[in-house]
Amino acid sequence: LSAGVCCCCAALRPRYKRLVDNIFPEDPKDGLVKADMEKLTFYAVSAPEKLDRIGAYLAERLSRDVVRHRYGYVLIAMEALDQLLMACHSQSIKPFVESFLHMVAKLLESGEPKLQVLGTNSFVKFANIEEDTPSYHRRYDFFVSRFSAMCHSCDQDPEIQTEIRIAGIRGIQGVVRKTVNDELQATIWEPQHMDKIVPSLLFNMQKIEDIDSRIGPPSSPTGGEKEENPSVLAENCFRELLGRATYGNMNNAVRPVFAHLDHHRLWDPNEFAVSCFKIIMYSIQAQYSHHVIQEILGHLDVRKKDSPRVRAGIIQVLLEAVAIAAKGSIGPTVLEVFNTLLKHLRVSVDFELGDRRSSAGSATFSTSSKDNDEKIVQNAIIQTIGFFGSNLPDYQRSEIMMFIMSKVPVLGTTSQSLDSSQNGFVYP
Repeated sequence: LSAGVCCCCAALRPRYKRLVDNIFPEDPKDGLVKADMEKLTFYAVSAPEKLDRIGAYLAERLSRDVVRHRYGYVLIAMEALDQLLMACHSQSIKPFVESFLHMVAKLLESGEPKLQVLGTNSFVKFANIEEDTPSYHRRYDFFVSRFSAMCHSCDQDPEIQTEIRIAGIRGIQGVVRKTVNDELQATIWEPQHMDKIVPSLLFNMQKIEDIDSRIGPPSSPTGGEKEENPSVLAENCFRELLGRATYGNMNNAVRPVFAHLDHHRLWDPNEFAVSCFKIIMYSIQAQYSHHVIQEILGHLDVRKKDSPRVRAGIIQVLLEAVAIAAKGSIGPTVLEVFNTLLKHLRVSVDFELGDRRSSAGSATFSTSSKDNDEKIVQNAIIQTIGFFGSNLPDYQRSEIMMFIMSKVPVLGTTSQSLDSSQNGFVYP
């Protein structure tokens, strides 16, 4: 009698629940029941208004299985979700996507690495799906934060650590691809998101052993290398992010780079800083090159009181950026570049003279060392000015030369510079 009641109860259950239950075998090792999955997919396509209920019920089952550590059934549920996402593209898929993202979030929040990787893989598949209609209210703030945290995994097992970091980078790449082409998702470029995404990528890029081999235009690593090496995957994601940046959000993507280099003291030595900005200059659209040069000049002003070697490291980065920028792309900032460099040249000379006066008659090794460091700064500035000037059109060179002569420090004079009015030129 009880068995008959159970059968009656099962028959009274909604059809979508019965179809969902049937895809789960008694033994999870048997995997998804393909025949019943085809029935569920056909039902979902035929009755798209039921998608939100199917998603909610799958989410309920998955949450219960995660709590009970029944990971075999979790794998089956996520496989079913992936297939439904790929098969259904109607307007009714929006509520289903919300259930799907809720389940992915559950997996990412779990402490089990396998579930975190599983959730990331499903999210990446979802990110590659082009939806028929835009989403007005969907936000990816949680996923940006979670994937960024995974990029900094410090698991004691090196293999698990690498696996989680790769998943985090792939997740960030998925968020970027899903949002940058959607005008309604412009918030991905806001500073609070870029301040998480960019440092996470740079953190993994620092693991590159041979920096020189990574410099240059975007490469095409093999699929195996891309998957196995977090640094290579992070660099490719960084290039893709910069390549999608537009006029309005370019600075938000570049400024976190300065913060990362400052925080980790990577200006001296500056090999990684140089490689980062070479990647930036090669990846962005050519017409935005002057934005990056302006940001470097601004950061040089911010760090003007730092040690000479730090300033020299920033100036060398500027030199590399100018070397990559085309002649026409740096036109709007020509005068600003020369004015800023000459100002820092004068500051460096003043520092050197001040140290000499303060240590007159009692020169020490430390003072001599500091003087030498200032010489490094001055040489870097002069080299940058020379290289920059050589890339100017002929009609600008003579004017820039007079401008330099009006600003260059002259030892032995009271003003330490020539009066620009004597040359017939008036500059701001």
